[in-house]
Amino acid sequence: MSVTPEQSAEALQSMFKFGQSLAEGFFDFLGKQNAAMQQVAPASAPQIPLPETEELTRLQKDLAEAHARLWAAMSQARPGEPVEPVVKPQPGDRRFNAPDWSSSPVYDYIRQAYLLNADYLTKVADALPVADGRSKTRMQFLTRQYIDALAPSNFAATNPEFIRTALDSKGESITQGIKNLISDMEKGRISMTDDSAFEIGRNLATSPGSVIYENELIQLIQYAPLTEKVHKTPLLIVPPCINKFYIMDLQPANSLVRFVVEQGFTVFLVSWKNAKAEQAHFGWDDYLEKGPITALQVVRDITKVDKPNVLGFCVGGTILSSALAVLRAKGEDPAESLTLMTTLLDFSDAGEIGCLVDEASVAAREATIGKSGIFKGRELAQVFSSLRANDLIWQYVVGNYLKGKQPEAFDLLYWNSDSTNLAGPFLAWYLRNMYLENNLRVPGKLEMLGVKVDMGKVDLPAYLLAAREDHIVPWTSAYLVRQILGGETTFVLGASGHIAGAINPASKNRRSYWVGDSAASVPEEWLESATEKPGSWWLHWVEWLKTRGGPMVAARTKPGNAKYKVIEPAPGRYVKETA
Repeated sequence: MSVTPEQSAEALQSMFKFGQSLAEGFFDFLGKQNAAMQQVAPASAPQIPLPETEELTRLQKDLAEAHARLWAAMSQARPGEPVEPVVKPQPGDRRFNAPDWSSSPVYDYIRQAYLLNADYLTKVADALPVADGRSKTRMQFLTRQYIDALAPSNFAATNPEFIRTALDSKGESITQGIKNLISDMEKGRISMTDDSAFEIGRNLATSPGSVIYENELIQLIQYAPLTEKVHKTPLLIVPPCINKFYIMDLQPANSLVRFVVEQGFTVFLVSWKNAKAEQAHFGWDDYLEKGPITALQVVRDITKVDKPNVLGFCVGGTILSSALAVLRAKGEDPAESLTLMTTLLDFSDAGEIGCLVDEASVAAREATIGKSGIFKGRELAQVFSSLRANDLIWQYVVGNYLKGKQPEAFDLLYWNSDSTNLAGPFLAWYLRNMYLENNLRVPGKLEMLGVKVDMGKVDLPAYLLAAREDHIVPWTSAYLVRQILGGETTFVLGASGHIAGAINPASKNRRSYWVGDSAASVPEEWLESATEKPGSWWLHWVEWLKTRGGPMVAARTKPGNAKYKVIEPAPGRYVKETA
């Protein structure tokens, strides 16, 4: 790659200016964000300071030197010889894996220049003199969104894979990409999987069972036994209301529901209704009362067991724990044991979702849907996708539109795209009292269903599962539940993230998990003494659950009872309703 000194100087200057223009554009973007927050909540909207001049000057100097090294390496390279990269993508970044990026000096230069500028912006955001941890995390999150959106892989003119695919297909990939874009625009979302490959009740949520109760907010499913004898004490599962329940019952090989039933348990599960205008006025208390509290009473009536085992997943665990605290405050002894999967009760570090929740955003929700209204599931799905934009947004922009490919069939991504609406008052109360003010951990701070709740009064045995790479519920925050609940706790840390760490089927027995007897108050101290075990945590948990399952009895062959008759087969109507 032979160039003149004048060309070298011009290239260096242009790339350095481009890096600075990225920063200027980013600060303009932050300024607009700040102005919007000022309009909604001027008293609480934070100002966005720039890094100290000395620090910014050092970062700019480092950027210029890095570009100089890159240009020197590229200009000295001989035609056809690979160039040792000056900068490499972060581990797990697959955007530039294709050989097209390294085989061409032009595209190799483009990608490395982008990575240098991206690193510069990241360091600028890290250097912002923001004392408040949540505000700092928010700035870093917005920086990442900005950087990810500007990747050269996202644009036809700077993506060599687009060009190669178009040539190989004689332009057909461009035609198909346009068709994919039009189709997704009609759907109102980016396709992540082949939607035609799945149907709820046909090849998803297929565990046999019956809906034996329903109200305005839930259906309650009782699953059919798969063993002749079962543990007398049943299990009630409360999944998150922000997603469809079938994450717990995808397909037979990766169904937690089926696994538990096969272990000899009678399983009941709450299926939340996709909120519509009729539910627009429901608040937090309605979700507690019409959800787990009612479901617990129905399970008791059917099984004649006063204290069922209960399990909550994610926000379903927060709702379930709150319901148990309400029942405790009313003098009841509601359950035999509690299992919480990736659940927050202390929101002091609420992960990347927490950095998006501030006074301005919560005030805006309260003003628009706080008394009545619907929070669209599609909007919530977009928020969750933005947390992993390269994996859940830009990967499909490139694949679907630039390369004209059809996404492969993947049950988990089908579920991920099947969004659920929420009642506005419920969401607004949840955001303020949990994410913003972190009130649940304070005994007597919150009143629910007419009583002051104290999570310390929930003193039943608890199994707590967190995921080590969870970006929604940081495992160190899930660990703090041990200091809030009043009973004996068993903490287990699974490998992988929020979903893959939780839904780790025993049939495949992959990944690993950590267990330990330490009662350390600091999560990192617990991990130091914990032991890593190969395989699925499901096998460890079900042995714990069996000790609380009671004696073995003949399986209940008929669902429901005289009072609670079968309404329809599982998975029921509610889970099939679209947002």
